[in-house]
Amino acid sequence: MSTITKTTVALLFFYCTLAAQADNLREANRLLRVTDIGERFEARAAQQANDIIRTYNSIISMAIDVSLPIRIRRSIAKCYAEVYAWENFQAGVAIILSESLSQKELELLVDFYSHRGLPPTEIDTFKELIEKAEVIERALNNYLYSAANSCVEQDAAIILDYLAASAGYSAGDVVAQ
Repeated sequence: MSTITKTTVALLFFYCTLAAQADNLREANRLLRVTDIGERFEARAAQQANDIIRTYNSIISMAIDVSLPIRIRRSIAKCYAEVYAWENFQAGVAIILSESLSQKELELLVDFYSHRGLPPTEIDTFKELIEKAEVIERALNNYLYSAANSCVEQDAAIILDYLAASAGYSAGDVVAQ
């Protein structure tokens, strides 16, 4: 085989691999759309932000019998909404799904979540998918953990500034005590 032929075969293989990866990525994005995972992700993030704000408020009110003002709660909620916006994670989640599942598996899931049912001939494939779920979930959790920023430092600064201003101190004085 000549060098040109080898190069042509290698390029063709590379092109086919890229095309298959693009198809998988397209199907992974389609799966994310039909499952409304983005809306559910953001709803869960908002709930967690509310839980965090409620915890902060409880700690403050137990310690000094004061509630956090609405402007501080909104500022904290805004940080979580921005940091945990689905758009920050969607591409990475799609890549993980496209690398973890075959195109056939992705299409099967899209059909399943689109209420098209599950053909009896695909039950074994579906069972294999279920077995992959734990590994995929672990990969997704690792990705979300590593890709997410934190609002904790900002939250602490905002709360300390408020407490300091309420007591007539600077934030540095509150931290030093």
